[in-house]
Amino acid sequence: MAHHIESIWMGKMQFNALVDGHTIVMDAPERVGGEDNGPIPKPFVLTALSGCTGMDVVKLLRTAKKEIDSLDINVDGEITKQHPIEYIAIHLIYEFRGPDGSKTAALTAVTDSQEKYCGVSSMLKKIMPVTWDVLYNNELIFSNKPVLVAQYN
Repeated sequence: MAHHIESIWMGKMQFNALVDGHTIVMDAPERVGGEDNGPIPKPFVLTALSGCTGMDVVKLLRTAKKEIDSLDINVDGEITKQHPIEYIAIHLIYEFRGPDGSKTAALTAVTDSQEKYCGVSSMLKKIMPVTWDVLYNNELIFSNKPVLVAQYN
């Protein structure tokens, strides 16, 4: 099995990607010759990561019969300053709201997604650090983001 994407140039800087019968519009800002009809392509990597791990987490919680009220996933990609501009580190923040009885299951679901199931995360970890925080009802219950220590001369 393979995935197939077709991208069609629509003029100026816009491309429409056909993904499993769905159209995704990519464009550039006006300052670089686009019309800003859609996002630039690079953040779709972060979008794919959030969707992949998010779907894993929801499925794992359903399988465990644990309810949550909400799940928001924020993803930050650190980029280089020089060309080729690329991601060099990614950090996710999973923000759950729900009953206290689901807190442990939520953390387990995130861990299993990140360590066993999410193919996008697995691919990205081969080329850069991917770290994450888990908050449950506004309480930080996990973080593997390295603490930066200021160096003094």
